[in-house]
Amino acid sequence: MKNFNYYAPTQVAFGRNTESQVAELVKKYGGSKVLIHYGGQSAIRSGLLAKVEQILTEAGIAYVKLGGVKPNPRLSLVRKGIELCKEENVDFLLAVGGGSVIDSCKAISSGRFYQGDVWTLYEHKDHATQYLPIGCILTIPAAGSEMSNGSVITNDEVESWLKKDYCVDEFRCKFAIMNQELTSTWLQAFTPY
Repeated sequence: MKNFNYYAPTQVAFGRNTESQVAELVKKYGGSKVLIHYGGQSAIRSGLLAKVEQILTEAGIAYVKLGGVKPNPRLSLVRKGIELCKEENVDFLLAVGGGSVIDSCKAISSGRFYQGDVWTLYEHKDHATQYLPIGCILTIPAAGSEMSNGSVITNDEVESWLKKDYCVDEFRCKFAIMNQELTSTWLQAFTPY
């Protein structure tokens, strides 16, 4: 057996209906104005996004929304998210989706207070000193980004569509909500029986 260290500071809420804890968890980690960040239409069609909005509203937590995250999350959307967070004084990021949505949130987190261009961080030319906290509600099983310290972003503003990573401990989600029922349609699509 080999020695190892295991470090997992993310609080995991696992099980049925755990998304109902979202407001309580946002408040626990200091959130009062949230950016709900999500991908395509599945979070809307499933009713999850409306449920999250209702829970936050009933708890008195203000929010704004930014959808449109695609696989290999794009720098251009990250820039929109950063500007929205600045305009709206957002103090907490909530990813509703999978790894790409979480990675996009991480990039927004790093760019919110950074005085330079967020892409500079992904080029490893500088480090941010302040980050927005992040929580997530997973809609696919085992995204991995919910507990990692890394983010990969695609620069869709250059012809090569260059992908780069940026890794800092502040990228670890404060909480990850994992309701297996929210991932069941994804699982059914890939289960042979």
